[in-house]
Amino acid sequence: MGMVGGGPNAFIGAIHRIAARMDNQIELVCGAFSSDPEKSRAAGAELFLDEDRCYGSYAEMFAAESNMSISKRMDFVSIVTPNHLHYPIAVDAIKYGIHVISDKPATLNLEQAIDLKQRIESSECLYALTHTYTGYPMVKEARARIANGELGKVKKIVVEYSQGWLADTTADSSKQAAWRLDPHRAGISCCMGDIGVHAANLAEYIAGTEISEVCSILETTVEGRVLDDDGIVALRFDNGAKGVLLASQISVGEENNLRIRIYGELASVDWSQQEPNSLKINFQDKPSKILRAGVGELSTDTMNHLRTPAGHPEGYLEAFANIYTDFAEQLRHHMSLSSGSAILHQSPNIDDAIRGMAFIETVVAANKSDTKWHAIPKSNVSQKEHVIRKQHATSKDKDPLEN
Repeated sequence: MGMVGGGPNAFIGAIHRIAARMDNQIELVCGAFSSDPEKSRAAGAELFLDEDRCYGSYAEMFAAESNMSISKRMDFVSIVTPNHLHYPIAVDAIKYGIHVISDKPATLNLEQAIDLKQRIESSECLYALTHTYTGYPMVKEARARIANGELGKVKKIVVEYSQGWLADTTADSSKQAAWRLDPHRAGISCCMGDIGVHAANLAEYIAGTEISEVCSILETTVEGRVLDDDGIVALRFDNGAKGVLLASQISVGEENNLRIRIYGELASVDWSQQEPNSLKINFQDKPSKILRAGVGELSTDTMNHLRTPAGHPEGYLEAFANIYTDFAEQLRHHMSLSSGSAILHQSPNIDDAIRGMAFIETVVAANKSDTKWHAIPKSNVSQKEHVIRKQHATSKDKDPLEN
């Protein structure tokens, strides 16, 4: 793989690199790690890459790599930049026939996401999105249990993603906060765009149903900020279930507290990212049980995404690695390098990217509108349909960049 972004002092770039190499399926061979050419080449040197494959820009990298032999050139690019660059980098990569794995959200807005899907479908390129939390084995176990009917019909979903790092106003000037709070680089939302979308994706992934409508309250709690740092979203799902999504980056004392509870007619499941190897199942008329990773009868999908025996904790890095390893499997099949007859594991893809962007835009619009419930567009909505919907927005809706 090649990488764009992830240079000096970048948190997520190092995470991507660790995850990519964990299962010995992927090798980092080149990169454009900073918008500053000198810093980019210096970062590549620190990663012990060949000097001639440490590039000053992603445009230079794509052009140079595309002229190499297939056996040498990078197969795919990992995009780990601020949000506003995800789309143009992906578009450029696809133009050169380079596959893409991108940090979320895939684009700065829904129109770009729809356009990106059309470009992917017109090419032979694969695309994956790092919705990391779907990579946890016990998340996959919860999904399997619901799909097998153990909970009965799903009736209620409560998902919470709370952090406290932006409660400290001095954080605003840090590299990690500065671009997330800037609408030109982050898009129309900070909190919902950064972590709320992860919670929404997790709810849909585990429950096997899509959010159909939302009603939202977003807050900007620190003077001088333009984008939201806290929010509450009421949810309606396609299967008739109701729910609530809480997302916050100003909840003092919270670290990275992602938790989901799904209630069915017969039972409920409870999973927390801060104790990822456990899945609690609750019943109305008998004792609860706690499933542990690697212990007892678990789904095939769960076991296929575990690396160590029971009692050896696997966490965020391993979940991230599962996304990369699944994508590597898809690439091998796509390039006819695998003898297997079918792809066993699918990474989050462009449809998940569109779902996420549609969620962000709809939640922001709902917060600015006097209308109570707002429908989320389907992932197969066309660009023309999206433009028509925007034209029919009520006059009471405010500019999404206002606060």
